[in-house]
Amino acid sequence: MSTFKSWLNTTKSGLADQVKKFKNKDFMNAVVAGCALVAAADGKIEEAEKNKMAGYMNLSNELKVFDMRDVIAQFNTYVGNFDFSPEIGKQEALKAIGKFTGKPEVGRIIVAVCSAIGAADGDFDEHEKAVVRNICGVLGLSPSEFSL
Repeated sequence: MSTFKSWLNTTKSGLADQVKKFKNKDFMNAVVAGCALVAAADGKIEEAEKNKMAGYMNLSNELKVFDMRDVIAQFNTYVGNFDFSPEIGKQEALKAIGKFTGKPEVGRIIVAVCSAIGAADGDFDEHEKAVVRNICGVLGLSPSEFSL
């Protein structure tokens, strides 16, 4: 756990600058899709999780580069997909993330943001870690690189 925390702290320090380099709609969609996947990690997206995610996105230096209205609208789209069908929600979110398969520099940023969101409440639980490991798989990255 201390390895993950040290990795996260080191990664977060330069994350905002890295996110700015890739500021575009596909990247925002992938990051927000990852947020929705982490929120749905336990099988349901509670109101408290929506609030936690929206709060994190609003306060996050990494995500301030995006218009908050766009971030919330996209997050709500992914959440709506999960509400309709958890499997469809998962597939749609992974499809957005999958656009960056084979692009490890961008993939690492997506994983770092998703990990930061998972850890935002102080408890990066095993369900959330499993989701981030799955995201790593879609992106062609090794979870061990992120101490997962």
